[in-house]
Amino acid sequence: MVKKNVLVSGLLLFAIAFGFISCGNKKAEKAEAGELKGEISLSGAFALYPLAVKWAEEFRKIHPNVRIDVSAGGAGKGMTDALSKVIDLGMVSREIYPEEVSKGAIGFAVAKDAVVPTINAKNPLAAELLKKGLTQDAAKKLWITGEYTTWGKVLGTADASAVHVYTRSDACGAAETWAKWLGKKQEDLKGTAVFGDPGVASAVQKDPLGIGLNNLGYAYDDKTRKANAGLLVLPIDVNGNGKIDPEESFYATKDEFIKAVADDKYPSPPARDLYLVSNGTPTKPEVIAFLKYILTEGQKENLPAGYIGIAKEKLDKGLARLNSSK
Repeated sequence: MVKKNVLVSGLLLFAIAFGFISCGNKKAEKAEAGELKGEISLSGAFALYPLAVKWAEEFRKIHPNVRIDVSAGGAGKGMTDALSKVIDLGMVSREIYPEEVSKGAIGFAVAKDAVVPTINAKNPLAAELLKKGLTQDAAKKLWITGEYTTWGKVLGTADASAVHVYTRSDACGAAETWAKWLGKKQEDLKGTAVFGDPGVASAVQKDPLGIGLNNLGYAYDDKTRKANAGLLVLPIDVNGNGKIDPEESFYATKDEFIKAVADDKYPSPPARDLYLVSNGTPTKPEVIAFLKYILTEGQKENLPAGYIGIAKEKLDKGLARLNSSK
């Protein structure tokens, strides 16, 4: 089981994928005169779910009469739900497409993270793989063309151990971002398709010859700050010289990796911005207040939760959009 700061049991994991977690009280609270109240609903990317839950918890300390429901199910679901106005805000872990903008999608950049390749900690070739890393060309031959069917192909050796490639079955930002790094789209990715970030991580944990792709929050453990039990994060050989150079070696801990992403040492993609998406500029006072909180003081929650803050100009752009709604 993957350990995360917001999921502590299989039942909660099921709730994330198929239901919702409510950050509001079951009993209605009596609002004082002038106190902000109402309901806010979010759905979408697994990548943004833990941070969205944290923001909801902190926001309700300020505005206890606002109920906030957060559910996960993939970036595709978040975008679909937002455009159909089933929810107030969709959690989307990829760039917003022009056709989505034409349908009314407005994206507020709220955090940054990255997608990483993960392998089983008991992979018999782990030591060699960590030294050599994964080149972009090797990734293409694993996930796009399917040419690499053995770990020997990845390493450039005669080893005949089969390589088992995993990808996502749900429309999601992680797979789309990974595919973008490879010059393709999610539907072009080959491999055994598994639902959700937790699902891919679990599949690789159970398969010594497996390789998958995971969001930062599902590759590392929030408590130990190291790779989740049973997983190793496979370094990317950015310069393609066949080895992981000192300047490319920043995967030992979550904090070291986060700093590398912030310093642009990790490619983008697969590093990416995360968005909250609305259909048109929000008009509900509670939604506007929640977004303003996230774009200002809520940013202090990003780093402790394992995410990276967004550039000031992007935050200011979001705030300007909200202020124009008055």
